[in-house]
Amino acid sequence: MLRPLWRSNQATRIGVWRLTSDTAIGLTAGVLLGRVGEIVRPYLISVQTRLPFSTQAAAWLLERMLDLFAVLLLCGYALGSVPLHHWRGSPKVQAAFAAGGYSLAIAGALCLALILAFRAPDGWAQRRILSALTFLPEPQQQRIARALDAFSRGVECTRDPVLLGLLLTYTAVEWAVIVSSSLALFHGFPATRAFGVLDVLVLLAFMTLGSVVQIPGVGGGIQVASIVALTQMYGVPLEAASGIAILLWMVSSIAIVPFGLVCAFHEGLNWSKLKLLSAKQILPAE
Repeated sequence: MLRPLWRSNQATRIGVWRLTSDTAIGLTAGVLLGRVGEIVRPYLISVQTRLPFSTQAAAWLLERMLDLFAVLLLCGYALGSVPLHHWRGSPKVQAAFAAGGYSLAIAGALCLALILAFRAPDGWAQRRILSALTFLPEPQQQRIARALDAFSRGVECTRDPVLLGLLLTYTAVEWAVIVSSSLALFHGFPATRAFGVLDVLVLLAFMTLGSVVQIPGVGGGIQVASIVALTQMYGVPLEAASGIAILLWMVSSIAIVPFGLVCAFHEGLNWSKLKLLSAKQILPAE
């Protein structure tokens, strides 16, 4: 996502190690501070590449969109196959699953429309948004125009077919690893040893919906969604389901924390600085 900006000499080049370090720090901040901590990674990258924060906020949003599309494909396949699969879901659970799938589909359609709008090279989306904000004072309009321009540069990689293909390939590889590791984890428990790929996709769909609710340092939504799915859909005992849910949360979220803390220490960042970065009014400050 940074390559188009490097080609046009709009950004300072940084290596893969620095990007990996910033990613580990950002994910750790997200675990320890909750959703607000997710702005740490784009902020660190924007500072090191000397780019406006809006460009990396756009890159972060593009990542989330690609992940959402992957979840939509997986959930859609699981949702379409569930009636053929024998699970113990009650009508309420099935209704919640269907409602969540429709919500994700609507969000995916909106994200796709946003990407296509900002993908236009002539600035059509920016002009339409600014034309709707003419009632604002001129300084605010100029600030929004700069932020929209930076946002457009942040998703410039989607205009290059090669880079877009790489993004889609990396997303597919990422989710293949997620599904494979989750399948291996379920096979490590007697209660879920018989689970197949479809069962993993169904549970990942519930976990994705549950991840919307996140308590800093504790998680919360992922564990609850996993326990509900395991007990209500597959009849797994509550004790076993609780242990599996906690281990899933640790593998998917907590595992990065030691690496992120080491990287933060190497970069001279501590807990107070991470909290300060998360609380900062970055966009208004620009």
